[in-house]
Parts: sequence; structure tokens; C-alpha cells
Amino acid sequence: MQRLDLRQLLSQKLSPQQIQFIKLLQIPTVELEARIKEEMEINPALEEGREESTDEYSETEDFEGEEEYSKDEDIDLNDYLNDDEISGYKMQGDRGGDEEDREMPIAMTSTLTDSLMDQLGFLSLDDRQYAIGMQLIGSIDHDGYIRRDLYAIVNDLAFSQNIETTEEEVEQVLHMIQTFDPAGIAARDLPECLLLQLGRREQDEITLLAERIITDAFEEFTKKHYQKIQSRFSITEDELKKAIDVIIKLNPKPGGAGASMTRVQYIIPDFILANENGELQLSLNSRNAPDLRISRSYSDMFDAYDKSDKKDKKLKETVTFVKQKLDAAKWFIDAIRQRQNTLLRTMEAIIKYQHDFFLEGDESELRPMILKDIAEEIGMDISTISRVANSKAVQTEFGIYPLKYFFSEGIATDSGEDASSREVKHILKEIIEGESKRKPLSDEKIEKMLNDKGYNIARRTVAKYREQLNIPVARLRKEL
Repeated sequence: MQRLDLRQLLSQKLSPQQIQFIKLLQIPTVELEARIKEEMEINPALEEGREESTDEYSETEDFEGEEEYSKDEDIDLNDYLNDDEISGYKMQGDRGGDEEDREMPIAMTSTLTDSLMDQLGFLSLDDRQYAIGMQLIGSIDHDGYIRRDLYAIVNDLAFSQNIETTEEEVEQVLHMIQTFDPAGIAARDLPECLLLQLGRREQDEITLLAERIITDAFEEFTKKHYQKIQSRFSITEDELKKAIDVIIKLNPKPGGAGASMTRVQYIIPDFILANENGELQLSLNSRNAPDLRISRSYSDMFDAYDKSDKKDKKLKETVTFVKQKLDAAKWFIDAIRQRQNTLLRTMEAIIKYQHDFFLEGDESELRPMILKDIAEEIGMDISTISRVANSKAVQTEFGIYPLKYFFSEGIATDSGEDASSREVKHILKEIIEGESKRKPLSDEKIEKMLNDKGYNIARRTVAKYREQLNIPVARLRKEL
């Protein structure tokens, strides 16, 4: 038997305007220009330009409580014919400048695959060998290695290109590709990669010794069991040191971290912080965000509607569509304005917390600070601060820093105050840099040294910070 129940539920939902603001808030300035252009393409009521006389916006109100537009709602023409508030939109922090200044600095590069294909074309290969070479180049990973077994590549050629071949023939073409630049490309493992690079060096005694170490004692080399290597090859400590110096200067990733990228994007800071005689001046970098305004050409449509008998159904539908586009444009401009207001308030709170660091640039001056501290300071939700901190950067006199750099937990000290975990990492790094490379310090000894300096820190925390700094354990830091 069916039963009908009436329930009253209280739920919280984000309005479309709030969702739009959240999406705009989390993108960095470098991507904002593309987002604005996308909005202008889909909304003809939004256009780029600057009026001769523009009024700055007042403080933005929250989007909460805004009502959705209904088609049955009467259209107030005055809202669009004489709205000085939205006639022009000037981005805060705009420093002016020519259109060239708005361009995003992008460095164009060729891909690793393009470079290898060019080199393949210089070889005297028949069509069959060229097809095998293309298949091999297509199998190279982003770091420059071929990790697929040759028999798998043989199968690929048979099924995809109807080329019957053997592993020996594929390996023959592979050896040709391994002569390409960069040195070490198309290796099947790390030892082969290093040997390919050593093979291009002058074949003196040290190079030959380095090749022997890679070929016959690679495991001992990776574990830094240098005494075993000395005993095996009956060499002096000085000879071993020279050979190891040669090996560690080789490139373990010949493909490079970004070899498959077609373009390199430089960091553009979202904030500019200047020190004017001890006074910190903050401005919002908005070169990539053009001035926005509501299209005035749409007022002609409202004029025609105002002079008509207002009974033409098609005309009313057209004006209704235009009003929806105008509302969307106003909401978008409001979201941009609220985005800027949130960014500035967040950065001002960070500057207040880390004032001493921004004056001197000394990492030891960084205070413990978490997202909750900034959220409480400016009266916003932690999730909002997280969106700002995870994707924004500030330019200072000491370099460009991501905002998340300034957030760190506190470590108790003997004085009763908290020290930033970043400050402790900085001191830990200095201790390791000053250690004897013949007898590196263990985590236990580093723990004791930090405790002697007044930082109450455990050995496991030392290990955690060391790993975060990409510093290996003491045994792997040992040098001859």
C-alpha cells in the first residue's frame, strides 16, 4: 500500500552566483584573462573597455539572498538605460599600460618527440626501419626512457602497422636512436642511460672506471658501499672519488621534467608587495584582467521596447533574453569585484601575521600560521582561505612566493613561545649543510642539536622534515 508523507527539511544550497564566485576565486591571475574572454564570448552583453568617467564600486554585498529572474517579472528599463554604477568597470590595482603589457609571458618550445623525429629524418633508413623508429620514439616516456619490452613493441608493429619484425631488428634501430640528443635518451633502465652518456665522454681511465662501476657494482654504488667497490676493483680512494664525481654529474632523466610540454608557463604573481621606507604597500596585479562593462548598445533594444505598445510577444521575448544576459553580465562583474576584495583582505591578513618576514625576508622571522588564523582575522570560511592560498603567489623584494609558503604549524620552544615549522626546517637544513660529508649526522644527533637550540622536537619529526626537504638519510649523504 502506497503511503504519502509530508516532510519539512532544512538544506543549504549555493546560488549560481556563489558557485561562480567560488570558481573565479580559486583560479590564479594568469588564468583569469582566459576565463573573462570565455565569458565575453558566450555573453554579448559583457564587453571590454573603459568609459571616460568611471565610478569605483562600493563594497560588494554577499550573493546570499539574491533572487532568480522570472520571465513573468516586469522589466524596469531604468535599471539598464541609466545605470552609472555598471557603465564601466575598472579593475583594482590596474597599473595601466599598453596592450603589450597585458600579454601573458609564454615561452614556446618544441617537444621532445618533435626533436627526436627531426633527428630520425637525418638517418639513412628505409621505410621499414623508419616505421620502427617512429614506433620506438612514440614509446619513450616523458623522462626519456623506453620501459616497454621489445617483444611488446614487435607486437605493436605487427597489429597496428602490419610490419613483421624481430626483437633483434627493433634493437638495431633502438641503438641508432640512442645516439640522438639528449645523451642517454631511449635507455631501458638507469644503468644503460648512464652508460650511454659515459660512452660520449673521452675514454680516459676515470671514465672507464666509472663504466665498470655502473656495469659491475651498480647496487653497491646506489647504496654508497664505497669500501666494497674499492676492494672489488683494487683502486685508491682518490680514483674512486673521481669516478663517482663523473657519475653523479650525469643526467638520470634525459627527457627532462617538461620535455613533453609544448609551452612553458612562467609564474605571474597575483600580488605585488613593495617596501616603501619600512611601509609595506600591497597592490593587486590585474594586468591580465581587462576593464569590463555592460554593453551600452543593448539600451537601443530597450528604447525600442519602451516606445512600442509592449504587446508584441516576439519583442518581449527578445527583451527578456537580453535582460537575462545583462543580469549574467552584472553577476560576473560582481563576482570579479568580490574576488578582488577577498584576495586583498586575505593577503593583508597574511602580511599582518608575517610582517617581520616581509620587511627583512628572513625565514627565521616566519610565525606559525594556519588557515584558521586568517579565516578568523577576516571573518571568512576556512575553505575560502584555502582556495586563495592554494593557487596564488605574491611578488616581494626577496622573490616570488606562493601564499601557502607562509602557512606552517608551530613547534614549542623552551621559552614557551611557538616557532614556525618552516623556521625549524631552515635550521635543520643549515645543520645538514654544515655537517661533515665523511660522517653525516644521524636523525638522533640532529634531534639533540635542535633540542640544544631550544626547539622541542622528536626524532620522527626530524625525519619527517628531512623527507619534506628531499634530504636523504645520513648513509646516503656520505661522501668520500
